[in-house]
Amino acid sequence: MTSSRVLAASLAAVAAAGIVAGGLLESGLPAPFSQWLFIAVCLAMPAIGWLVATRRPDNVYGWLLLAAAVCLGSGALGTALLLRDASGHGPLAGIAAVLASLFTVFYGLSWVFIPLLFPDGRLPSRRWRAGAWIAGAAITAHWAGVLFGPDEFYTMFPAGNPVGLSGTAGLVAAGVSGLGQVVTFLVALSVLVSLVLRRWKSDAAGRRRLRWMIAGVVGTLGGFVLTGLSDPLSHSPGAWGGIVIAMASLPAVIAAAVFRHNLLDVRVGIRGSRLFLVFDLRPTVDELLSELGPVLEEAEPVEQLGRLAGAVRAGLETRWAAVALADGTRVVAGREDGPAVLTVPAGLGHIACGPRTVGRFTTEDRRLLGALAVPIGLAIQSAGLAARLVNAEQAERRRIERNIHDGAQQQLVALIAGLELARATGGGPDSLALLREQARQTLTDLRELAAGIHPSVLSQGGLVEAVEERCSRLPVTTTVAADAELRARRFPDEIEGALYFTVSEAIANALKHAAASRIEVRLTHAGGRLQVVVSDDGKGFDPAVAGRGGLGPLADRMSALGGRLDLAGGPGEGTRLRAWVPMPG
Repeated sequence: MTSSRVLAASLAAVAAAGIVAGGLLESGLPAPFSQWLFIAVCLAMPAIGWLVATRRPDNVYGWLLLAAAVCLGSGALGTALLLRDASGHGPLAGIAAVLASLFTVFYGLSWVFIPLLFPDGRLPSRRWRAGAWIAGAAITAHWAGVLFGPDEFYTMFPAGNPVGLSGTAGLVAAGVSGLGQVVTFLVALSVLVSLVLRRWKSDAAGRRRLRWMIAGVVGTLGGFVLTGLSDPLSHSPGAWGGIVIAMASLPAVIAAAVFRHNLLDVRVGIRGSRLFLVFDLRPTVDELLSELGPVLEEAEPVEQLGRLAGAVRAGLETRWAAVALADGTRVVAGREDGPAVLTVPAGLGHIACGPRTVGRFTTEDRRLLGALAVPIGLAIQSAGLAARLVNAEQAERRRIERNIHDGAQQQLVALIAGLELARATGGGPDSLALLREQARQTLTDLRELAAGIHPSVLSQGGLVEAVEERCSRLPVTTTVAADAELRARRFPDEIEGALYFTVSEAIANALKHAAASRIEVRLTHAGGRLQVVVSDDGKGFDPAVAGRGGLGPLADRMSALGGRLDLAGGPGEGTRLRAWVPMPG
């Protein structure tokens, strides 16, 4: 149990103990049913405060409810102690008077701050800062005036106020108390008007929530007015009914708002004949990923981003959520009808969230979004990788199409034209020999084109033999070194193909761009990695201006296979390319 939960439970227990002890001390045992009912009604405040503070410790509202409940319990206990002390001057009279005076603080919190800060513990606007300070000062004045005022002004001290002042000081205290009470009541009326205006300007969900609090404020103020029109200690039906209404209104409407509209991820349900509460309706990260896992495995990368955006929207209860890639692509769940309220980096992109449907973002919301940013970042990286692989595949198809069109196709057209001419003119041995040579050259070009797509030696002899065959025809000194066990071992086609074409591209770059005079290729298999390193003694490159070039798609292929491609070197230092893929021994 965390310290916040211990504190919440302690405050609720103190408040509940004061309420129960005060009620039973006032009526004595056995207590009448009306007193038990009153105790039960008053216990609703610490119960709701404990629930809110426990479930959402970062929400000030729960602690506000607990503070009001502690003042209520203290006032009930202090009033009961004063009623039991007929003389009003016993050893605990002073302490009882201080406790009893806290009723006024409970009134002020109930009239002003509990409705004003509903439901997220924040002021509705900056304009209310002055009103909150005025209310705080008025509540303090009311409390101090009651505590030090003379006996004849306050009915909560039936046997006399043991700490009350007399004479002019007593009159000043009474005046300060009366002024504070009036100002507090006027601020409470302003809060009620503010709630009505907020409800009028809110959307449908906001209006449904605020109407509960408006009803609670009306009930609370009406109950206190009804109580004030009679003697609170007379136990008359009017006084008793006013107190019950005043005490029950706010806890009832807060409970209704919490359970009915899931303000704090709490709801009440009925299953069969049993009543039960469900806490933390919002799924955890593990629950979201467990639920999405099977779906994401079958989805395309862009579709994965859409599912994850929907999970963020559902998990944080936002109006919309978007997953954005580095290139500006956005996948949005919901209707994006305004600027983002919360943005969190995720890999090569970011997650943007619109406003919550209820309340504001809490620390728990930010923690949940930060945890979701990890799998979303991986999905963004996967989507970007998939897009680059598709683009590379399309570019390779266009290259093959262009080579066929410009090379073999033209040669076949020329060969067919030559055959037609030979048939029409009765070509002799010389023309037939020329046509035969053209057919052989076309066949050679087709074989080289096919070798560029997937060399036959790679399928037949394996990776080492294919690399050696590729390096055997180079115009510069080239050495190939490979572990002995690699020559007799075969690997999956996609692994061998990726490493072979990486070596081919590195060699081509060394010859075309680096003006290398020596190239060295080394293949190794150790530490669960199949690795190839291509080094040359060329002029090197400037890492600051080097682009992806033809190695970009190959690096993407390495990443798709779980490996990596690194390029090292500098001007005049040659170039060293290292590519590896995971491959258990």
